[in-house]
Amino acid sequence: MKINIEELTEEELVELNHKIVQRLRFLESMHSHAEMLKFSIGDRVLFDPPGRCRQIGTLVKYNKKSVTIITEAGQHWNVAPHHISKVKSIDSAGKNNKVINFNSNKR
Repeated sequence: MKINIEELTEEELVELNHKIVQRLRFLESMHSHAEMLKFSIGDRVLFDPPGRCRQIGTLVKYNKKSVTIITEAGQHWNVAPHHISKVKSIDSAGKNNKVINFNSNKR
């Protein structure tokens, strides 16, 4: 489908722009929702916020474009789902509790 924008009026261009922006927002929302479905409430996840050390916490809520995570330190973070990864705890004889990256979704 080709649209010759040279023939459109200013009003038609503005309307087209609004439709394009609306469609792009819808597609972004669909992608975020699909990413969210890879995780469940209660999953242990990790993420690397800019300028801070790696954070580990529990996914507690789905939002429109992000998920809410409560870290081990009790902080609440809203993070885009493509920035988080599932973690898996390994308990060796009850002494060491290591966290490893279980399912990386980083881009």
